[in-house]
Amino acid sequence: MAKILINDGIHPDGKKMMEDAGFTVNTTKIPQEELAQKLPEYDAICVRSATKVRQELIDQCPNLKVIARGGVGLDNIDVDYAKSKSIQVVNTPAASSEAVAELTFAHIYTLSRSLHKANREMNNGEFKKLKKSYAKGVQLRGKTIGIIGLGRIGQETARIALSLGMNVLPVDKMLDKATITLKLGGGAAPVSVEVKTTDMDTMLSSSDYISVHVPFSGGKAIIGKEEIQKLKDGAILVNTARGGTYDENALLEGLQSGKLAGVGLDVFENEPQPRKELLNHPGISVSPHIGAATTEAQRNIGIELAEKLIKHLNC
Repeated sequence: MAKILINDGIHPDGKKMMEDAGFTVNTTKIPQEELAQKLPEYDAICVRSATKVRQELIDQCPNLKVIARGGVGLDNIDVDYAKSKSIQVVNTPAASSEAVAELTFAHIYTLSRSLHKANREMNNGEFKKLKKSYAKGVQLRGKTIGIIGLGRIGQETARIALSLGMNVLPVDKMLDKATITLKLGGGAAPVSVEVKTTDMDTMLSSSDYISVHVPFSGGKAIIGKEEIQKLKDGAILVNTARGGTYDENALLEGLQSGKLAGVGLDVFENEPQPRKELLNHPGISVSPHIGAATTEAQRNIGIELAEKLIKHLNC
């Protein structure tokens, strides 16, 4: 039977599914520099963002049939080259959508009520002063959120926003509309969200909050200095997608000028060593790339990976 290397971890339920299917599963991490020597023994490798599977490594692994990515982005895998070698490349686009969308709103709530600042400053003992300083929070109902990318995660973000009574302005190059299902108690209500009526400039100038949910593999940032100048004064930006999607220099300039009221960042250009100016800035709420890091999402990812590996290795 096939041998599978799980190099960046997997939920125990996913591992058990593969073992029950008769596969040999190794979850002991092999350092990147040793993969060229040891990966040829395996039929499949499962990675997250830490392990890179590039052309040179692929060429050294003639037995490799499947490369699986736990998560959405495939920027650490040379996908086209792998496919040219008849190697299947799979990921788990649906498993963590809710988790990422909820973290997006964790940052939105944090910035709207200055929780990140309060958590840093409450231990200085100036309770009354802080209470007065942070007495100008804003509520979300009636506010407008621009969503760049209305795929699975973008739609989950829209679902939360609509449930909160927010207006949703999506921008997507591939979709004209999407039906968002609102879960209300034991029932559900479909809401149609139109995309084709919203262009980028309209979204930028109309939104109180903007969240990005698109793949990004480098190049020009989607939101840079030019785009920030088109925003409402006091807009809040959140990035739980990929580092570099927002120009970090432009974010700092926007905060300095007052154009931006706040920025929420779960991802950074220089991971795992983000810029200190971002981590220490009072206008920025930060988290360490944990969009999919919930118990539920990790189990979903593990199960989806197992299902796809079993399917492709049994072909």
